[in-house]
Amino acid sequence: MIARRAVLAGMAASATMVSVKAAAAGRLSISGSTEQGGLMVGKAAPGAVVDLDGVALTVSPSGIFCFGIPYDAAKPLRVTARFADGFEELREITPIVRQYDIQAINGLDEKYVAPPQEILDRIAREHALITEARKRVTEGLEFALPIEWPCAGRLSGIYGSQRILNGKPMAPHLGVDVAAPEGTPIHAAADAIVAITDEFHLEGGFTLLDHGLGVNTCYLHQSKRLVTAGQRVKRGEVIGLIGHTGRATGPHTHWGLNWFEVKLDPSRATATPTPPQG
Repeated sequence: MIARRAVLAGMAASATMVSVKAAAAGRLSISGSTEQGGLMVGKAAPGAVVDLDGVALTVSPSGIFCFGIPYDAAKPLRVTARFADGFEELREITPIVRQYDIQAINGLDEKYVAPPQEILDRIAREHALITEARKRVTEGLEFALPIEWPCAGRLSGIYGSQRILNGKPMAPHLGVDVAAPEGTPIHAAADAIVAITDEFHLEGGFTLLDHGLGVNTCYLHQSKRLVTAGQRVKRGEVIGLIGHTGRATGPHTHWGLNWFEVKLDPSRATATPTPPQG
């Protein structure tokens, strides 16, 4: 059922991929999925100043910039580009509202669902490290769509679903899960610098890749991590192995896509809505 819904959702996403270009001047373009959870990538003439709803965006020397549409966004987003000659262009993007599923998962160890205070303190420290890493703006990296699926396998968890763990309602699942046999290689979605790689309580074997311009991807529940912090990796390079460490009921990786702290749907940034079959 999840796979069928994902394919249908992916077909809808493909229909909503936009490439809005400036009329006569041709100095501003924006592409990506306009659905909630979509990642948008834009290009402006070099030297342009670009803002999103009045907040300045980081723009690369060649004019590339990115931004994300939050999973619950409903109001239009306004992108404004101001060029060196004083010319200004505006784009307004209205998010396409999605209907999210409810997913119940049972059989989890209670220490991962209702952990004691000392574990909650550890989780808070670990999440603070991740939050700080996601605030960075790394120079020298330029982001481009589409990104690659981290591995072949079965889509076992979808973006935006309301999670009910051992009967307890939890926060929405803001990533996708790809189930595959233990030890299956996990690949980098795009060129990146390794921002963090560590063993965390909920995430298990965890790696965060910084792709530049505020875009980052994360890979959870790894049985083995094969990269180190600060290492540069190429698109498709093996960075770890599938496992079921942390809060997991079976071998898979939770794959997340962020623009800074905005959690996006990675399946809307790939060439296909579901991973390749193993």
